[in-house]
Amino acid sequence: MEFLLWLLAVILVGAGVVYLVRGAILHGVVLVVVGLLVGPGGVSVFT
Repeated sequence: MEFLLWLLAVILVGAGVVYLVRGAILHGVVLVVVGLLVGPGGVSVFT
């Protein structure tokens, strides 16, 4: 389960960075924050 959360967090943060580079600041920031909240290394909302 921890690996899946880590993988989901990596995907979300990666997508957020892509959105930031493309100029969609709000979408990028939201995806990065959600990725950090989901990830097991940060504050996980599932624990």
